[in-house]
Amino acid sequence: MLAIKIWNYIRGYVIIRIRGLTLERLLNLALSKDIYLWNVNRLSNTRIEATVSLSGLEALEAIVNKSGCEIEIIGKTGLPFILNRLKYKKMFALGVAVFISLILFLSSLLWKIEIIGIEQIPKDKLVNLLKDNDIRVGIFKHRIDKKKVEKIILSEYDFLSFLDVQISGIKLIVDIKELDIEPDRVDKSYPCNLVAKKKGVIVKIVAKNGEAVVEKGQIVEENDILISGTMKSESSDERYLVHAEGEVLAQTRYSHIIELPIVKLEEVETGRVYKQRGLTINDKGVRFLSGNIPFENYTEEVIEKDIIDFKWLKLDFPVKFVTYLFREVEIKEIKQEIEYLKAYSKLEATKEINKQLSETCEIISRNEIYTIDENILRTQVTIETIEDIGRKQIISN
Repeated sequence: MLAIKIWNYIRGYVIIRIRGLTLERLLNLALSKDIYLWNVNRLSNTRIEATVSLSGLEALEAIVNKSGCEIEIIGKTGLPFILNRLKYKKMFALGVAVFISLILFLSSLLWKIEIIGIEQIPKDKLVNLLKDNDIRVGIFKHRIDKKKVEKIILSEYDFLSFLDVQISGIKLIVDIKELDIEPDRVDKSYPCNLVAKKKGVIVKIVAKNGEAVVEKGQIVEENDILISGTMKSESSDERYLVHAEGEVLAQTRYSHIIELPIVKLEEVETGRVYKQRGLTINDKGVRFLSGNIPFENYTEEVIEKDIIDFKWLKLDFPVKFVTYLFREVEIKEIKQEIEYLKAYSKLEATKEINKQLSETCEIISRNEIYTIDENILRTQVTIETIEDIGRKQIISN
């Protein structure tokens, strides 16, 4: 329906009002001449209102006199009428064309580079890196290769866990997630704070540069400032920025939970197999003599075989024979030993925690809690450590 409306708008149409005593004869003549009228509305016994295309209007006018009726145009709609009006407003039309061209030109340029998520990389340094590789404000957007931008950034910074480059409107959006890097690798020419990279209880704090804002025994949350890079001048009330450095040791906790079923279900094959065969053509399958599978529980295996072997020509023939194997299985309940499950779940939980521990941390305690809820053994392993939780965060960002 929408396509028809658009087509009628492009061709142009008029709203007409017809007066006469033989309106039915006129409509029958229009129908016999394939003149399409729509939105026909009877206003009275001698008047109707309708919509007709421009080409239909010409044909309709030829038969109006034959039927003894009169026709009046009360509305004009569509592209032809707009273009006709523009003939008499050439300067206006020229202005509209120039305006549209200017908008299209300006929207094809890059007007802003937006960088999200960086804390340890100075923003202006990253912007300058892109500028040195001809990625800057003012260039045409079609010249920007997003994969190339990602490669440029990753070649310079190897501590990113996530990088996404998108073009949205007139903006280039660079979304970054950083890994925690060694403090020595953060550019020391930029002011920064030392913030907590995880929750913990402060054990020791030594501020080598900057001002310590937490003390021993204090609980800090992730991203809390530990050593501030904003310093107060001794000679005045003014404050200045420094590159904060120091050591902040805290007691931290890591925990992981493993849940395992005490009675587990296993599939055991009975040896009974049901086969179906078929063909696949470009990954669309057809089965021969397909029927109900005679097993309640089963596993399925699909084996494909080329009808014609063209591998010596390095060609993959699209038509293949397919065998569908359905192997009957029985579902059996197997009760596992609790002590074995405890040992296994403790080991797995510890492995997951070890992935998060830094090489320099000191483990001060380990704890395991086992609970049984119906058929589930729940194992929670907790490891407490003392480690340096400081992470640098550039202030200029």
